[in-house]
Amino acid sequence: MKYSLIIPVYNRPDEVDELLQSLTEQRFKDFEVIVVEDGSAVPCKDVVEKYTACLDIHYYNKPNSGPGQTRNYGVERSQGTYVLILDSDCVLPPGYLEAIEAELRREPADAFGGPDRAHDSFTDVQKAINYAMTSFFTTGGIRGGKKKMDKFYPRSFNMGVRTEVYRALGGFSRMRFGEDIDFSIRIFKGGYRCRLFPEAWVWHKRRTDLKKFFKQVHNSGIARINLYKKYPESLKLVHLLPAAFTVGVVLVLLAALVCPWSLLLLALFALIICVDSSLQNKSLKIGMLSVVAAFIQLTGYGSGFLRAWWKRCVLGKDSFSAFEKNFYQ
Repeated sequence: MKYSLIIPVYNRPDEVDELLQSLTEQRFKDFEVIVVEDGSAVPCKDVVEKYTACLDIHYYNKPNSGPGQTRNYGVERSQGTYVLILDSDCVLPPGYLEAIEAELRREPADAFGGPDRAHDSFTDVQKAINYAMTSFFTTGGIRGGKKKMDKFYPRSFNMGVRTEVYRALGGFSRMRFGEDIDFSIRIFKGGYRCRLFPEAWVWHKRRTDLKKFFKQVHNSGIARINLYKKYPESLKLVHLLPAAFTVGVVLVLLAALVCPWSLLLLALFALIICVDSSLQNKSLKIGMLSVVAAFIQLTGYGSGFLRAWWKRCVLGKDSFSAFEKNFYQ
């Protein structure tokens, strides 16, 4: 078995259905699928059973323990040479596995990951969120695209690891957020080779509304400080940019009380986002929504980063007591 696709799921049977349907259309066929239910109240067992005749698929249900431990549970039961970690809200193009196979044949890697895109069927809000998460004008460069500002760290929505390396490192830690970056850091620290596979992309739905999106990126900002406390060398200058942007927005809004012209700085940024997204998505509406999504993405991450910095670095709290309501309820 060449690849084992590990899919943790929590209360998202409809998403799993779309993902599994896309797996039936893969041109490369040497793979198994392991779906692990993380204590869901709305299970996807019936969905999985629809695909038993056309996929080598295995279903497990376990008590809730968070995404990292759920992935580990699936890998323990896998048989592939490589494990591919996917989020349940992803859909794969037919050439996804072919692209991975081609990259590995060209140049071996111990770990790898690919980018994400928005599908034509996504809602306008989903497309705007996708733009905010992938644009060079937000933090797309930090996340490891072609215009990257930092080396590439695979994310758990689209991550591949040689199985023996995964097991040697103990898989994902018990962190409830930022666990994929924690794992990627340990891959690099272990001396393993990690690469971006540009053509192994997925359609990634992400959060379906702006409120959930804010919560997601806010927690990502918190996770960055938690990672800093664990690996001080992991914090780079680029990781401070959303926090600097957030402080800048507050200062500009305060300055506007005295000098309204200062708002032109925010208007210029909004104009750049709107034009760039409108051209990419061929839609002015998505361009305008992207402005909102971009401000949410940057200020959400930045506020989470600053909040975590205050609680963990200034007040000296541990990750559990500082953010029990965010991560553990």
